[in-house]
Amino acid sequence: MRSEYKHIFEPLTIRRMTMKNRIMMTPMGTNYGEQSGEMSFLHINYYEQRAKGGTGLIMVENASVDSPEGSNGTTQLRIDHDNYLPRLFKLTETIHKHGACIGIQINHAGASAQSARTNMQPVSASNIPSKAGGETPRPLTREEILRIVKKYGEAAKRAQAAGFDCVEIHAGHSYLLSQFLSPTTNKRTDEFGGSAENRARFAKMVVEEVRAQVGPFFPIFVRISADEKMEGGNTLEDTLEYLQYFHEEVDVFDVSCALNGSLQYQIDANYLPDGWRSYMAKAVKEKYGKLCVTTGNIRNPKVADEILEKGDADIIGMGRGLIADPEWVNKVDFGDICDIRKCISCNIGCAGNRIGINRPIRCTVNPSVTTGDEYKKRKVNKTCNVVVVGGGTAGLEAACTAAEVGCTTFLIEKKPYLGGLAAEISKIPDKKRLADFPNYLIHRAGKLKNLFVFPGTEATPEFVKNLKPNIIVNATGSGPLLPPIAGLHENLGKEGSKVYSILDMIENINSYPEDMTGKKVTVIGGGAVGLDVVEFFAPKGAEVSIVEMLPAIGNGIDPVSKVGTFAMMEKYGVRQMTKTALKEVRPDSFYVETPEGPEELPFDYGFVCLGMKSSTPVLSDIQAVFENSNEVEIVNIGDSVRARRIIEGTDEGRNILNTLEKRGFL
Repeated sequence: MRSEYKHIFEPLTIRRMTMKNRIMMTPMGTNYGEQSGEMSFLHINYYEQRAKGGTGLIMVENASVDSPEGSNGTTQLRIDHDNYLPRLFKLTETIHKHGACIGIQINHAGASAQSARTNMQPVSASNIPSKAGGETPRPLTREEILRIVKKYGEAAKRAQAAGFDCVEIHAGHSYLLSQFLSPTTNKRTDEFGGSAENRARFAKMVVEEVRAQVGPFFPIFVRISADEKMEGGNTLEDTLEYLQYFHEEVDVFDVSCALNGSLQYQIDANYLPDGWRSYMAKAVKEKYGKLCVTTGNIRNPKVADEILEKGDADIIGMGRGLIADPEWVNKVDFGDICDIRKCISCNIGCAGNRIGINRPIRCTVNPSVTTGDEYKKRKVNKTCNVVVVGGGTAGLEAACTAAEVGCTTFLIEKKPYLGGLAAEISKIPDKKRLADFPNYLIHRAGKLKNLFVFPGTEATPEFVKNLKPNIIVNATGSGPLLPPIAGLHENLGKEGSKVYSILDMIENINSYPEDMTGKKVTVIGGGAVGLDVVEFFAPKGAEVSIVEMLPAIGNGIDPVSKVGTFAMMEKYGVRQMTKTALKEVRPDSFYVETPEGPEELPFDYGFVCLGMKSSTPVLSDIQAVFENSNEVEIVNIGDSVRARRIIEGTDEGRNILNTLEKRGFL
């Protein structure tokens, strides 16, 4: 395969560091660190998986140069004291064993720090929060700026001592240096504010101090938000102007984009195509002749290779793609591209966990982020038949995992195709990336000789019993939740009515006109399903309203999707009706109760999206057949337990290993 993607596998030397290929793992917070700020062994396992997977350069997540003031996150790494060197050295030693290079990003959070965690008021260029609703920081004095400059230099020197091959200075994404560079947060009138040269002065001093501390042979990367994607923020042209003031000692620009207020472009939303922002790296490279990293939903190796071939960038940065599949590089190099477990950019297990609710990162499509495929080394010690009922993502994961450890596995799916609800939702144009996961699972299942698939088949108790199961996994998923609201069942999807479900919309996805100007679309339900409908119709010019009984729309969705969704609704003037209950469904209107009183909402298209509920059509019958058998274990997983997200079903599918172990098969 290497010859097909020769640009990816071309080595690159930067000062005295040589990358064996052009893939860099970009820095992403994990919440794997110790409370002390020390690197944990869980952390080391996580990065080692990506090094073993063939990654050329691993850039470790941001480490604080000045804690607690500059810390970001509850378990952020620290590099502001020599105490942290031994564990960091253990990391670099481990990564180097696998032929990968390793760097670390050094950072001061500025106004993105939180006083609840630091017990200090955040600091910044000015007294402007780094995001809407954020804490008000205090402006740094000149003396404090100079002290922080020294802190960056000392941190870089420690990185060098710890065995890192390079260092990256974070000057983007609404952290401290970004807060000085951006006119949205820098309102200073001294030498550090006003003109582009003044706003770049802090970054210039940091770069020069780092170079002074690490010497002439150690590569320096700088991450920038090349286009802040915010009203009043730096455009790409503005960035190209201010880079003139500190580019000289920089070896590589890691060209990212966006701020906290445009998070959907920083942590790319799923609808953004592979490599969508490579033009930004190209512009920086052309103006300054510097090596550049580009990022942006790059999952397809063909896109990565074409970016390198065209010279738009010199290094391909992959973050979430390597969380999803640490073996991405090896699979491109030696394996079938279809074996890649592509990130679907759902931002649930990574950004949703870490940014949203302070958990350690997980992954929707990869249930073993820190341990990789170690589970495959386990094998059954006696014959075991596993029957899985339901061929959605949870059922497929369970079936594949069982087969991979040696079980004779039977997968029964009522529909003539596999993939479940994920395959259906992926038919919505902006959700098409979601199809990558069921497609991967189907391909994985097809390679397993001991996994037998029965599509278009009813899982009757008799059929299941004839397969002589030791373990039965029910994974029959969920269906639309339809509560007993007046007129709902009489009108939903019926002839002469204009009331539909999300599945009705998907079934007719290609029949809606591109221009729906003047058409009224009303959506009942402000969760993820209802918002999918809004995102489909609002850009077509429809007059869209969304109704939610709770005080807020988008409850429970990840922070990236939330920022992007609300920006979309504002852009297209979507009417958002919260604390509003559906009382009656009519053929062409919804009767609702608002905080101000009752209201009738006429529509051309009405959608009832009140969520999903578990569906277990055969579980009780199967349980009845085997109720007196101690030899058969029956487990229920995924949405058929209760309607949730793909990530929970994937985890529970992999947990078939626990059932096998419990029953003495492993």
